[in-house]
Amino acid sequence: MKFGIFDHLDRSGPDAERQYEERLRLIELYEWAGFHAYHVAEHHGTPLGMAPSPGLFLSAVAQRTTTLRFGPLVYSLGLYHPLRLAEEICMLDQMSGGRLELGVGRGASPYEAAFFGVDPATAAERFDEVLGLVLKGLVTGRLDGKGKHFTFDNVPLEVTTVQRPHPPLWHVSRSLESAPRLAGEGSNVALSLPTAAAADFCGAYRASWIALERSPDDMPFLGNTRNVVVGDNDREAIAIAKRAFKVWYDSLVHLWRVHDVALPKQIFPSEFEDAVAEGYVVAGSAGRVLEQMRADIDKTGINYALCRFAYGDLTFEESARSIRLFSREVMPELSPGQGNVGNTRMPASVVDRIGHYGTESGIDIAFPFR
Repeated sequence: MKFGIFDHLDRSGPDAERQYEERLRLIELYEWAGFHAYHVAEHHGTPLGMAPSPGLFLSAVAQRTTTLRFGPLVYSLGLYHPLRLAEEICMLDQMSGGRLELGVGRGASPYEAAFFGVDPATAAERFDEVLGLVLKGLVTGRLDGKGKHFTFDNVPLEVTTVQRPHPPLWHVSRSLESAPRLAGEGSNVALSLPTAAAADFCGAYRASWIALERSPDDMPFLGNTRNVVVGDNDREAIAIAKRAFKVWYDSLVHLWRVHDVALPKQIFPSEFEDAVAEGYVVAGSAGRVLEQMRADIDKTGINYALCRFAYGDLTFEESARSIRLFSREVMPELSPGQGNVGNTRMPASVVDRIGHYGTESGIDIAFPFR
């Protein structure tokens, strides 16, 4: 069992410069707290995604961390030129010493595709074509092939990936029908499903994996996203989580509201209480969060918990407190050896950037696990 971070990097206020810097400080905390990887979404023309160029943001992550793995979740492949994308993947993997996780998808919103002049009806064929060209190019060091949308004649990739044949592949899914195919491909999977539906997906994936005579010990990551707020007591944490959920949800559905159309059936519940009941939101004291997450993990069968600690209008201090408490009191209980419960002081380079928040927040962020 491992723990990762999923981040929409949705707008939290009017000051984008401050948001980027504070998010990078949180990412430094994720690394020090013992999380496996940081995954960032790609969105366009909506406050849901303030990292419309995930590679650009991740290049900063590569420089601010040393062990934390990271990657897009996902690159919206239909919006990319294969050569540009392949080169970016190679650069990020090299710049990080081989820490890139490669998330790919069709894109969640037809409106975002239309912003680029791309017909949403072609999303599936574009995805298949771009992914095939890019993966083959990463393996061979050249883009070569003819498709409906792109044609390459032995174009060299002067930069290659550290990880061979390519960085670990991730797909997102909300469809039970995709489980056998993704198991056959051996792909890591990120879900965004209520507890019962996630359990069905993981069960189908595992059954397909075993049917292929593959070892359970080699199972890829099966992750599910959860909004997480941990506080000193249930009442405070739930109030904070409810406040931030409203802001985040408004960003989530922004494009559908702007175009005055009905929301997709698979969108999150609009009411906070419903989101909690279906497992999408976990909030409370460390003890309550531990109990809720243990039950959710046991029921779903995931082996990778994707947590969203920063969303909506959560302040840096509120998110940092959640990370501190989760890493110290929740992670080690769910997976011994995970988290950071030692007394080692935070590296001076990190303290220099985030230490001053300790006095503002009333918690010891500079040395959060003393």
